[in-house]
Amino acid sequence: MTTTLDAVAADFLDVSCRRLDMMRECLEACLRRLTYDQVWQRQGAHENAVGNLVLHLCGNARQWVMHGVGGAADVRVRDAEFSAEGGMSGAELIALFESTLAEAKGVIAAVPAERLVQRITPQGRDVSVLEAIYQVVGHVQQHVGQIILLTKQMTAGDLDLTIPRPR
Repeated sequence: MTTTLDAVAADFLDVSCRRLDMMRECLEACLRRLTYDQVWQRQGAHENAVGNLVLHLCGNARQWVMHGVGGAADVRVRDAEFSAEGGMSGAELIALFESTLAEAKGVIAAVPAERLVQRITPQGRDVSVLEAIYQVVGHVQQHVGQIILLTKQMTAGDLDLTIPRPR
């Protein structure tokens, strides 16, 4: 017998996975429009390139979901996400992001309802499993939004990522 709380938990996990899929599609659309140089372009020392943001999202998901929720070893090297100045093409970054999100979604989808309130400590922070998942989804949305803006600025074009509009 499914309770309302089980249904809410299942919906939360499903929506979380679908949101990650939506952001993956947006990220792919951006990376497919950018040249290698644009992927690694920084406007200043205080700014991250699109490539750095993708590496950062993968590291964050791995630390919070695969490690924090799933119990895998914490292999993140956060500083390397931001110090990279190239080395991966847009296609390679897409593949990395896709595989990272596929693994994260597998962990998320397998979480039983009663585990959502369990306390975990990714990055030394005391959070529930639900909050860790929520953090990762929000974090992906935040940085993919930045990538969308950077892509629009670098390509001077509309990406048509939402409902198509007549032109």
